[in-house]
Amino acid sequence: MIPIYKPYLKNREKEYVNRCLDSTWISSKGEFISEFEKAFGLFVGSPNVTSVCNGTVAIHLALTALDIGPGDEVIVPTLTYVASVNTIIQAGATPVFVDSIESTLQIDPDDVLRKITPRTKAVMAVHLYGLSCDMDRLVKICKDHQLYLIEDCAEAFGSFYNQQHVGTFGDIATFSFFGNKTITTGEGGMVVTKTKELIDRAFHLKNQGVSKTREYWHDIVAYNYRMTNICAAIGLAQIEKADEILGKKRQIAQWYKQHLNDLPLKFHDEIPHTKHSFWMCTMILDSSEHRDSLREYLNQNGIETRPLFPPCHTFPHLFNENSYPVAESISLRGINFPSYPDLEFEEVSAICGAIKKYFNSATCLII
Repeated sequence: MIPIYKPYLKNREKEYVNRCLDSTWISSKGEFISEFEKAFGLFVGSPNVTSVCNGTVAIHLALTALDIGPGDEVIVPTLTYVASVNTIIQAGATPVFVDSIESTLQIDPDDVLRKITPRTKAVMAVHLYGLSCDMDRLVKICKDHQLYLIEDCAEAFGSFYNQQHVGTFGDIATFSFFGNKTITTGEGGMVVTKTKELIDRAFHLKNQGVSKTREYWHDIVAYNYRMTNICAAIGLAQIEKADEILGKKRQIAQWYKQHLNDLPLKFHDEIPHTKHSFWMCTMILDSSEHRDSLREYLNQNGIETRPLFPPCHTFPHLFNENSYPVAESISLRGINFPSYPDLEFEEVSAICGAIKKYFNSATCLII
């Protein structure tokens, strides 16, 4: 089986983790926490970063740091991973769904404008599958309407807009380091803010609201969202080879495009003024009727794939009857293909060969 993803772990991860074990600093204190945060901040271009235990709590922490809660609305694309939306509800606010853009899969700024109400407090831009949203328009919308801009960059480490790393445009941003992300800590995340004041508030909230000057004194309702030193050790080893990982993933994306340029599908590629990180190699079929059968055919041939996220407004706890036609359509037509950094040219060729065989088969009605 060629898996959809596996982390790119080499010797340095083991070396750093063993240093944690030898030092006995294995929980949320130790040298690797600050070293990883510093290296991450340098990579994305922001000094205001703080690590957390996973990408979902990063979003919740961001919302809480902005004091978003009951009575507030947060505009969010329905085409996203459910954590983007669940955390809005967990903060006590109301998610307001918007549609996506067919060509990029990203949040539609025109629909954002249509959904703004007096209760709107923030817009959450989700940089899906490694491509940036239209940050010029989103920044302007939020500025014009005095709204917070939150960036969910869980899938967009290494993604740029106008040569600026995503996550540095809005008031606050979040990253995920789950095992299938471009760089991983096993489980982990990062919060990035525009100002020092906001990152200080996020740090206070993630650390049980403990006083800086008085031992075991806690002055607010807060959380234990801290990253462990062991996770940070893995993260530091990963970010030291981030350029290597991103280069390998870009090469894999080029191989897919070379092989599949004459089939009834569209490759999720970068657009002008962006740099795609190709977290996933994503393709949108011309017709939804072949998505599931193609996935089954590839599975039978030892190739793991995954579908695009279902629109969140279709889930039982988030259901509404409004129509989001673009998101609904591309969700049914989208497939993610293997894209882990160790993937070889021969393996990509085999995957693409299987895809071509499917589309050339006698049972495929569109050929």
